[in-house]
Amino acid sequence: MESGFDETMRVDVKLVNHDVRRAFRLAYRALAEKGYHPIHQIAGYLISGDPAYITNHLDARNTIRRVERDDLIEELVRAYAELVNNENPRD
Repeated sequence: MESGFDETMRVDVKLVNHDVRRAFRLAYRALAEKGYHPIHQIAGYLISGDPAYITNHLDARNTIRRVERDDLIEELVRAYAELVNNENPRD
């Protein structure tokens, strides 16, 4: 076994990314307004990278494509962790 693969990687701590949160909220709202299931659609986008999962309504597709998918995932994990741990977000 090569060295380094058995150690936990350390990730730099970032502050709340408001641009990512805004893009997520817009996509969620636009999908809901058009009658889609926003969680399924956004998950499909995050997994596949295919922007067709996000509607053009409210310019949501272009807005969400302006942020990196890994930043979206990181922000979703951060928001969920804050929710379940009842912590204050670090702004």
